[in-house]
Amino acid sequence: VIDHSMQVDHSGDSGSFDFNLDLEFARNSERYEFLKWGQGAFDNFRVVPPATGICHQVNLEYLADVVGVRKVDSKNIFIPDTLVGTDSHTTMINGLGVLGWGVGGIEAEAAMLGQPLYMLVPKVVGVKLTGELGAGVTATDLVLRVTQLLRAHGVVGKLVEFYGPGLKKLSLPDRAVVANMAPEYGATAGFFPVDSVTIDFLRFTGRDAGRVELAEKYLKAQGLFLEDGAKELRFSEMVELDMATVVPSVAGPKRPQDRLALGEVKKNFSQNLQKGFGKTVVACPDAESGKGARLDTYGCYAVDATIGDVPVKLTHGAVAIASITSCTNTSSPALMIGAGLLAKKAVEKGLSPRPWVKASLAPGSRVVTAYLAQAGLLSYLEALRFHVAGYACATCIGNSGDLPAPVGEAVKKGDLVVAGVVSGNRNFEGRINPLVKANYLASPQLVIAYALAGTVDIDFSTEPLGYGPNGDAVYLKDIWPTRQEVDEAVRGAVTSKMFNAEYSDVFTGDLKW
Repeated sequence: VIDHSMQVDHSGDSGSFDFNLDLEFARNSERYEFLKWGQGAFDNFRVVPPATGICHQVNLEYLADVVGVRKVDSKNIFIPDTLVGTDSHTTMINGLGVLGWGVGGIEAEAAMLGQPLYMLVPKVVGVKLTGELGAGVTATDLVLRVTQLLRAHGVVGKLVEFYGPGLKKLSLPDRAVVANMAPEYGATAGFFPVDSVTIDFLRFTGRDAGRVELAEKYLKAQGLFLEDGAKELRFSEMVELDMATVVPSVAGPKRPQDRLALGEVKKNFSQNLQKGFGKTVVACPDAESGKGARLDTYGCYAVDATIGDVPVKLTHGAVAIASITSCTNTSSPALMIGAGLLAKKAVEKGLSPRPWVKASLAPGSRVVTAYLAQAGLLSYLEALRFHVAGYACATCIGNSGDLPAPVGEAVKKGDLVVAGVVSGNRNFEGRINPLVKANYLASPQLVIAYALAGTVDIDFSTEPLGYGPNGDAVYLKDIWPTRQEVDEAVRGAVTSKMFNAEYSDVFTGDLKW
């Protein structure tokens, strides 16, 4: 699956996708010619062409079988699906009940040539999930809490298996969100056992009905299917998480495990500005009293810039990049529909992203844009400059492209600590963009919210995102969609036919291919 070579050189308008795709093919023509040759030369080599999706999401939605069938001495032998991949987030498929993880190139090549992989039997850490997520809380908030929890517990070199009554409260895409970030919480894998939710997802995404039925029967016969009322398993170690305690969160500014409740971000950024980034925060004179006051992001320390015809002041904490990116979150219809609904309400309130924000949308599959369009929400995302830049890893892996020239120049001139807010899985300093030092992982909804605010130096509970045409303050709570709104939109827009249609010619590619 070719997904790591697209760069967001252009974003924010309807020409972004074609512009970036043309550059991608120009830069990688020799590589792509070689892969195209291999696609036709070998019977057991398939290529998912560029601009189709991200490998882990394509695997989740189409490729993975859960149970494979192999011919041995003229007999059909059923084998549980397993996977090793040369990307660390191969673990995403654990959400579908397929055991898999990332390996090095030599190990992957050995597996491709039919050789076994050797490993010591690892400890298995059982994570018992209870309760359910509260109102306004997303799967992104859950995985950030899990990452924080398991980093503190210590799961490096171990397998994690999720179990407990809370499993039934998580959709399959939500499980995949949690499994995706296993490398961030340090585990070799973050496994969810196959149950009725898994089987329903396989059917919904258009897998062959007969194969799904056989897989279900096989897994039950082998004791690999999680039945309702099953006895609790024994694990090497156990951790428990009540999902009702999870709150809206982001992680940053430098590590995925540094989770912050949404109300803590403003204070934390101010602290990190001094301690983490070595900036001296000088008190600004208070205009009314003439006495010193705390540094205000729109106060005394700012760098002037002109973006288009708009003069702006850029400060520490300005959001330079806001990207809905990565299979981590774009694999979840609830998260993406939720982002679309929030965008719709923001547009209706007269809000728009700040001029200095480089906004982009890079879904993990074409199914995402199909259901966003069906729901009538894609146009609202585009109205906020979240146009599709490509179907690839993009900003998540650092292929964010350059900042707009005036922004980049202002950052350098003022040595500013500007922020990136992305729906990805890693946020180490400089990973998203060399000029963007503070990086936060967030749900697609919050990516849009921070784009509207234009700064991470904001407390959403007390400060407005912006102001409508009539001068009315608009707060995050005013545009945040309810769970009922999201669920109704998902049911109305996401269909099995979309998966069948988008994957019917997945190995064909467009005219460029």
